[in-house]
Parts: sequence; C-alpha cells; structure tokens
Amino acid sequence: MTKRQQQQNLSDSRDGGYTILESLVAMIVVSVLMIAIAPVMAFSVATRVQARRVELATQAARTYINALRTGAIKPDDQEVRGFPIRAEGDLADTRVPANPDETYCVDMDGSGKCQPESTKDFYVQGAWLNDKATTASDVTSKGYELLVRVYRADSFAPGAPGLKQNPKSATKQSVVGSGLGDRTMPVVEMTTQIPPTTQGASSAYRSLCDRLKDDPNRCQ
Repeated sequence: MTKRQQQQNLSDSRDGGYTILESLVAMIVVSVLMIAIAPVMAFSVATRVQARRVELATQAARTYINALRTGAIKPDDQEVRGFPIRAEGDLADTRVPANPDETYCVDMDGSGKCQPESTKDFYVQGAWLNDKATTASDVTSKGYELLVRVYRADSFAPGAPGLKQNPKSATKQSVVGSGLGDRTMPVVEMTTQIPPTTQGASSAYRSLCDRLKDDPNRCQ
C-alpha cells in the first residue's frame, strides 16, 4: 500500500468518525427539544379537550333551561326527571346532587341515555329560589331564579372522587388552567330567570317584578 493510499484511508476514517459524532450531537439536540416541547404539546391538547367539554356543557345547560321554560320538565314527573330542587337561602350554597337521579340527563353520545362511564354525557342539576313560593308546583305559576350546574357523567362513575360539597367556596374550573378538568366540580355553572310556565299565570315581567320588589304596585 502506497503512502498516498494510507493517507486517504486515514482521512476517510477521520471523516467517518466526525459523521458519527455529528449524528450523536444531532440526536441529543433533537431529544432536548422534544423534552422541552412535549409538556407544551400535552398542555395544548388538554386545554383543547377542556374547552370542547365546556362548550358542550354550555349547550347542555341551555337545553335544560329551554326545557324548563317550555314546561317540558315538570315537578314530580317520573319519566322526565331533573326538576330543580328548592334552594335554602343563597342559590350558590345549594347542596350538590347525591346521585344522578336528582339531575337531568343530557345524552351527548347518542346512546339514548346517560351512563356514568360516558366521557361525553352530562348530568344537569337545577335549584330554584323564590321567597314567595313554597312548593315546586307553586313555583311554576310564579316563576323563579334558577341555578344550573352541569357535571360530567363520569363524575358519578363507580370509584370517582366525591363531589365538592360547597362549590361556592371551591376554586372554579378554568379552560386554561384546568387541564383535563376536575370531576368533583361543575364544568359550567350559571344562573337565569324562569318565567311562569302554567296557563293563566302572570307575565314574565310581572313575575320578575313580584319577586324583586316588596311592593308589586311599583311595577305599574
């Protein structure tokens, strides 16, 4: 082997070494970047999932409110359950539901019923407040202030952590900071006014006035 050939082989050997070294450096750089980006990607996906869940829960709340306003949900109805319970004092202090039977089912996965194992269905809790009404049947003729809480169906799944007993004092869920969400808390919570739903009852304006004013004549 000539001297020139030896030098060429030595050069090729060095070039091969540099290639392996460069590959190792590149792999390390890519690994570091993936480690840095992975949490951001996971957080982004979780935030999108929770944002979609909040959107669907808001639709469930509106479905429930519309059903109450049209009279589709009635007190003591054995087929369509979920009429609001009476609030004792402040609406925000209303007790949480003990089981799904106290709530209104909103089927989002098309199975025909709500299942605690579902990740798409929702259970909606309602609570009414009207100081001038004493029973659920009475409140339908007078109107009321309504509290709506929307829970994930899997909040009631076997082995799920118990619901927070005082949602008023607990930290509310956030689309940005809640990740995949907290099953012990409502996904959505809102209040609204429900007018009388029985025939011959007073108008929605009159009902609201009677409940907000000590003297109904002030609304004349």
